[in-house]
Amino acid sequence: MTRSSVVEVGRGGVAAPTQVVPARHVGRWCAAAVAVVMLALVVRSVATNPNFQWPIVAAYFTLPAVLHGLWLTLWLTVVTMVLGFALGTVLAVMRLSGNPVLNALSWLYTWIFRSIPLLVQLLFWFNIGALYPSLSIGPWYSVNTVDLIGGTTTAVIGLVLHEAAYAGEVVRAGILSVDAGQSEAAQSLGMTRLRVLRRIVLPQAMRSIIPPAGNMLIGTLKGTSIVSVIAVHDLLYSVQLIYNRNYLVIPLLLVATVWYLVITSLLTTAQFYVERHYARGAQRELPPTPLQRLRRVLEKGKNDARNP
Repeated sequence: MTRSSVVEVGRGGVAAPTQVVPARHVGRWCAAAVAVVMLALVVRSVATNPNFQWPIVAAYFTLPAVLHGLWLTLWLTVVTMVLGFALGTVLAVMRLSGNPVLNALSWLYTWIFRSIPLLVQLLFWFNIGALYPSLSIGPWYSVNTVDLIGGTTTAVIGLVLHEAAYAGEVVRAGILSVDAGQSEAAQSLGMTRLRVLRRIVLPQAMRSIIPPAGNMLIGTLKGTSIVSVIAVHDLLYSVQLIYNRNYLVIPLLLVATVWYLVITSLLTTAQFYVERHYARGAQRELPPTPLQRLRRVLEKGKNDARNP
């Protein structure tokens, strides 16, 4: 509420101006001040504590071995999300199909891969040679499973199959969020089911798919660190190899932590703009960007300074 004045009519009919004073919200500002002070203390402690060894963190931050691990982490994240959502879309369509066999198979896949922890899945695929020592195509071709499925291939298989189970549910929920009447109207115009799904349903379903998909992307980025248990040279495993040699555990873990923070921040920003893009047509006014919010705050401050 801003300051304003109203006119109040007394018993004698004389107009007496009355000034309206906004609520002060003292408790709210006190809580904000306490939170800011505590945050400043935490930042000061982290910045000045010599045990964090920030100069060593800076020295190892762009080490070639660390950058190689970062590249593999990003590669695993992209491959997992692309293949996971491709397979998840197929699972979602099967789940929504009128065919009871396809529906049951999709439900069974989702139930199995959501029930088994990701670490167990990775260890299972890593030791698949114990169950199938070799794969063969008739008498013409045979290959040892140990030679075929290495650490990186195991990571891709385990992450994609695990991610597809969750992606299928996200896509299915997005498709169900679209009014069924639009699909019926499109089919009445002679459009095939596949074209209706591609041109009518999915573009509208993206408004419901993007937010959880963005969360899954960030979760996958962090979840790739679990492949270090099968000796895949991702970001975490790379810094582990380094601190196992020089015993600089805390600085090297901080290197990985800062890189995860940087990449997650970039992905969060990208998610905001993708959500904003697909919000067109669903909202009368698009949500403001951070720069637009800052500009509004500055303009409001100038106006308040001119009109106290």
